Amino acid sequence: MAEVRVAKSAGFCYGVERAVKLAEETAREKGGCAMLGSIIHNVHVVAELEALGARQVDSVEEVRPGETVIIRSHGERKEVFDRLEQLGSVCVNATCPNVLRIQQLVAQADREGRIPLIIGEPRHPEVMGVASWSDRSVIFPGPEELEKWLLQEPSRQSLSLTAVAQTTCIRTIWETSKEILKKLCTNAKIFDTICSATHRRQLEAAELAAQADVMVVVGDRKSANTKHLAEICRKACPVVYQIEQAGELTTGFLSGCTMAGLTAGASTPAGIIKEVYTTMSEEIKNMEPQEESFEELLDKSFKTLNTGEKVTGIVTAVGPTEVQVDLGCKQAGYISAEELSADSSVKPEDVVKVGDEIETYIIRVNDVEGYAMLSKKRLDAVKVWEDIAEACENKTTLEGKVTEENKGGIVVNVKGVRVFVPASQSGQPRGADLSQMIGQTVSLRITEVNRARRRVVGSIRAVQYEERQAAQAAIWESIEVGKHYTGTVKSMTSYGVFVDIGGVDGMVHISELSWSRIKNPAEVVSVGDTLDVYVISFDPEKHKISLGVKDRSCNPWDKFMETYKVGDVASVRIVKLMTFGAFAEVVPGVDGLIHISQIADRRIEKPGDVLSEGQIVDAKITAVDEEKQKISLSIRALLNDGDEDAE
Repeated sequence: MAEVRVAKSAGFCYGVERAVKLAEETAREKGGCAMLGSIIHNVHVVAELEALGARQVDSVEEVRPGETVIIRSHGERKEVFDRLEQLGSVCVNATCPNVLRIQQLVAQADREGRIPLIIGEPRHPEVMGVASWSDRSVIFPGPEELEKWLLQEPSRQSLSLTAVAQTTCIRTIWETSKEILKKLCTNAKIFDTICSATHRRQLEAAELAAQADVMVVVGDRKSANTKHLAEICRKACPVVYQIEQAGELTTGFLSGCTMAGLTAGASTPAGIIKEVYTTMSEEIKNMEPQEESFEELLDKSFKTLNTGEKVTGIVTAVGPTEVQVDLGCKQAGYISAEELSADSSVKPEDVVKVGDEIETYIIRVNDVEGYAMLSKKRLDAVKVWEDIAEACENKTTLEGKVTEENKGGIVVNVKGVRVFVPASQSGQPRGADLSQMIGQTVSLRITEVNRARRRVVGSIRAVQYEERQAAQAAIWESIEVGKHYTGTVKSMTSYGVFVDIGGVDGMVHISELSWSRIKNPAEVVSVGDTLDVYVISFDPEKHKISLGVKDRSCNPWDKFMETYKVGDVASVRIVKLMTFGAFAEVVPGVDGLIHISQIADRRIEKPGDVLSEGQIVDAKITAVDEEKQKISLSIRALLNDGDEDAE
């Protein structure tokens, strides 16, 4: 039984609901007022507010002196507020609190002399309003434009930057932009300003679309968040309708559907959502199958076949040179072995069996002799191109085998179609030997299809990025202090190493790499090494993870306490010389201090006069501070003991 499921977060968000309520109250109290632009992106709501006396004006010039003006939920440009103040207007600021916060962040950046970078749709009212709070603002539609701007003039990478996002920005666009900023910039403040309600709405839509045969997205066509919802749904669902009201749905739009999903943008009233839901439910009730009448069956038997048409039939016989197909009409259908498959080496019985339903292409019709020549091979070729084009539109992930290295990239065979993947989209580091990929099966996204020129372009990198994002989300959902991961060393610094634990990099400080004292991480690990690490601490907001490698169950201090006591003599290794003495390793991971006064039986200027790093010497344990885990050693005590023995 088919059903309709509605996303939990469909409809008004807090900011929109607040704006509409303010507009309604102001219109009733004032007996009339002006809405500067659409209070929200929904013509039906705006019309209802106008009926209450809140007239819509498109510019400040249309505002009457002293008139009460409602500022829309998307916010407004700073110069508009200044102009309204000059007119003596009373402003009712219905700007969404989330948008207000972004305006304040941009204004603060301007005061601090920082350059605000805004990720969002350049012509969207919210973005234009936010940008106006600083003359330095720069707007980027996505990460590609941001990266290009930073690389055009490398000096920009060291500028003082403040990055924010449009409240309805798609999460993947923002996360990619953040990665670029963290990688290239040395002084960037990054604020995650995507509305949590928007993000939750997008996640619910994606989850619902993955289960549905048809998705209906309701909202004004000018609404950015509605448009983004539709884009997200198209990635997971084959059929998506973006509408403003129920009247746009036509009879049969749910044909063949077993589960339909419904979501709505933040500016869509509950009444419209309910009306659409009712329409979808009634459509499903009318989808009950009906038996064909005798007249309809009779008409089918007299159907005519035309060259170039697609027809479906049932395989009735399979021979070594041809396949016979019942097309449900007076003509019999035949497929020669050459027209059955693009692979000439396969036999007909390997492709089809008696009773199989088969879709074919009509090559020629002979009404006189009563037969039609068919081709499955040609239809398959057409369908492959249709599948490729559909995959491009819906951003579906496909699989193919790398067949060759081409100038500037590689070629991947996807269902018999050559797909060119530029080197920058191969998922390999810049300058890598792409010939190593030949023969590999890869997942990719189709980015361009030109059937006339038989040109198809794809991206492996886009799929890898989404997989990494999914892996990162899984890590952050389950991470906890003490949890162990198997990671790979990705890079090294003088103070530690970065380890990939499955899509997320964590930092292992040099002090956590080994119980022994080391000067450089390269002494114990190399890039590419696999490490068993555990979580020491993490910060989800800053996306930082501190990892450890040292086995806490093998604490060297415990080994020292089991092996030595005060008065024992140990063979120690000098590991560091200081002005006040020398540190010596007693057991791996535990050092003791030989004070300068305890190095020799005479006065010395510096420890280096007697000792050198790496030297093995005998020293007496003169004191142990268990609480602070400190050890005092003495070479002089042994020299004095020797003198006493000689006497």
